[in-house]
Order: sequence, then structure tokens, then C-alpha cells
Amino acid sequence: MTPPGRAGGNLSPQSRGTTEMANQEEAEIQISELDLLSSMFPYEEEFAVTDQLALAELKHYVENESAEMPSSKVQFILNIKAEVPNASMVEFSMACALPFKYPTVLPEITVRSSLLSRSQQILLNSDLKTYLMQNFSGEPCMLNAREWVKDHAAAYIDKDLSSSSMTASDATQSQVTTFTRLWIYSHHIYNKQKRKNIIDWAKELSLSGFCMPGKPGVVCVEGLQSSCEEFWSRVRRLTWKRILIRHREDVSLEGGGHAEIQKQRKFPTLEEKCFDAHGARGNHMDLGQLYHFLEEKGCADIFQMYFGVEGH
Repeated sequence: MTPPGRAGGNLSPQSRGTTEMANQEEAEIQISELDLLSSMFPYEEEFAVTDQLALAELKHYVENESAEMPSSKVQFILNIKAEVPNASMVEFSMACALPFKYPTVLPEITVRSSLLSRSQQILLNSDLKTYLMQNFSGEPCMLNAREWVKDHAAAYIDKDLSSSSMTASDATQSQVTTFTRLWIYSHHIYNKQKRKNIIDWAKELSLSGFCMPGKPGVVCVEGLQSSCEEFWSRVRRLTWKRILIRHREDVSLEGGGHAEIQKQRKFPTLEEKCFDAHGARGNHMDLGQLYHFLEEKGCADIFQMYFGVEGH
């Protein structure tokens, strides 16, 4: 599988440069549109980014020319209240994701409401997609999509629908838990307090993985998506010369019980790993040993993402 940011290995340098430039422009448009939505709908009940990590990666990509492509799409929710004839206000929720090539391609949007049956929901989403394809191909269109839902969604609710049990079951679909593994790269990790924070926070948030101090610094954490995001938000607030998420893995777990989560783990706990430190300050780790450690854990492909070379 091609690592994130390495797509287009067979392209000529010129066309690869053009692709990267286009990606950069698309990323900038996405950030501008998200900023606009944030300023127009400042309250979380109106607009909320559900994947802060993806947003952080996108911003990092825009701000750093040498950065790799983000590893996941920005996802967010837009909630809209619309008036239904002979009824009070009804809330519609737009679950949105921006593909890397948006606005060259359409956004991914799913509109839901507890008052819509499954067939009504499918029809509504199909009509919204047709409207966007016909009118906004290649242009930013989130505000237009929101406006269309506000104006038209209520008409899809069948006021005579007798089977309320069907809509109730649609509305309360089982929650899907997401298991996440983050591979974090830092220019260096020396500070004893930071190293202690990494271990303490991982323990507090029930995350497993490992931390390799020195230069460079490598941190891997795995567990519930929300716990990984909380860990990353704390870590990145500390002072670093350079720190970023090099790679991210997400696995959706139906039901998502404790046993399911444990099954996904590649590390039993989070511990600090030192591999024969050398160098003037004893701060350079033996990367060959790191590679073999990753290989044992079934993560050998990550080595190339960190260091751009095959392990041996």
C-alpha cells in the first residue's frame, strides 16, 4: 500500500509538482471554508468538527510545504432547524467529510433526522447530491448544501407516516466505536517531565504503545479514538521544536466492547523504549533495533513512513 503523501510514485517530477500544488490549493480552500463555517456558526450545536486530528493535519499540510498529505479526511457536523408544516421545528443533522480533492470532487454528506424513514432519507440525500453535481461541480459548496437542506428537507417528511417504530429504529442505530493508533514524530524528546507526561497521560487514558526518547523521538499510542485525540491535544500543547502525526490508523468496531478493543492492540501497555543509545549526548537510538521491534509487533511498514528508508 502506498504510504500517505507518497502517491504518484511513477509521475514525472514536473507532473508530481503540479499534483502537489493542486493538493495544496485544495487544502487551502478547505481551511478557508471551515474557517467561514466556524465564524458563521460559532456554537457547537450548529457546527462541530468531529475529527480535530484531521483538521490539525490539514492545517499543518497547508503551513508546511514539505509536509506529507494528511492521513484522514476532515469530518464535521452541521445541525439545521427547519420548520415542518403543522409541526414545530425539526432538527436535521448533516454529517460531512471533505475528500482530499474537494472541491474538485463533491463533499461527502449524509443528512439525517429522527422523523425521516430510511427510504425518505435515501431520497433526500440522493436529491441533494444531484443538486450539488448540477450546480457546484469543482466549487466550494458547503454553505449552499446547508441552505438547500434548510429549504427542502422538511418536504421529505411524510406527515401521514404511521409506522413510527421504523423511524425510531433508524434514529437509534448502534453506536460504532473507533479504535485509533497514532504514530507521532518529534524532532527530539529529551525532557524528563515531557517523558513522564507521555507515560502518565497514556496510563490515565487507557492507551498502550511506546515512547522512544532521543533524536528523533517516536511515540505510538493506541486505544479509543477520543482518548487518542485527548492525548494528542495535550502533547502538542507542550513546547516542541517540531512534532506531528506521521501516520494514523482508524478501525471501526461494531459494538466496540472492551474485548474488541483489546483484540486490536499491538502493545500491552505504554512504556519507554531505549535502543542502545549512542552519540555525544547518548541521545541517538539504534534505528536497526527499532525496526526489529516494530517488525515483531507487525508494524514494520511504519519504519519507512518515519525515516523514508526500508528497514533491514
